[in-house]
Amino acid sequence: MPPLGRTDQRLAPAPINRTTEVYEQLRQAIVEGSIRPNERLIESDLAERLGVSRTPVRETMLRLAGDGLIVSQRRGWVVREHSPEEIREVYEIRAALEGFAAGLAAHRATDAELKAIEAIHQSYIDSIQSSSRGHLVEHNDAFHEAIIAAACNQLLAEQIHRNSQYYFIHRIAGFLSDEEVRVSIEGHEELVQALLARDPVLSEQVARARVFDGLEKVLNRIR
Repeated sequence: MPPLGRTDQRLAPAPINRTTEVYEQLRQAIVEGSIRPNERLIESDLAERLGVSRTPVRETMLRLAGDGLIVSQRRGWVVREHSPEEIREVYEIRAALEGFAAGLAAHRATDAELKAIEAIHQSYIDSIQSSSRGHLVEHNDAFHEAIIAAACNQLLAEQIHRNSQYYFIHRIAGFLSDEEVRVSIEGHEELVQALLARDPVLSEQVARARVFDGLEKVLNRIR
């Protein structure tokens, strides 16, 4: 399915009466940055490009507004742009949640789950060493998803995912300098070792520190 964004191409039609799928397509486009902050969302245009009536699009707009991803403006909708203060608040919550998840994972992860986390980390390193940086975001997401899953707390996982659906979180891994990538690898390695040692306190501390490091990278790019 072609990505949503600034294109005149007609998108693959969404299934009729499938508001959820329209929502997922638009949410993903916003989170990944294909639809950018302050970009207007016109219901009639979106309905035509998605091959659906305006009803599922209208319902999707209300749901995205509830998620905090878009805002009403001049009888229409625009993708919400977050202030530095709002971004900081998002990251503070993220640090608390992901740090707690890492601490739980140190306690609850099976040996197989820890090996999988270690393998994902190695894949991240391999992709960098092979000069293939196109999958950094995917490897980074997979690494953190594996840790969250190993925490064995579905409600916590849902809260983390809800707090991670912002464009500035998803895209940061794709804009890292070589030095920032090196620091990211070191941070991941430190977290892996804390998990393998089954040290919940250190695992939480390292995970929180990595989140705040990401915050500084985001803020440095918008200043």
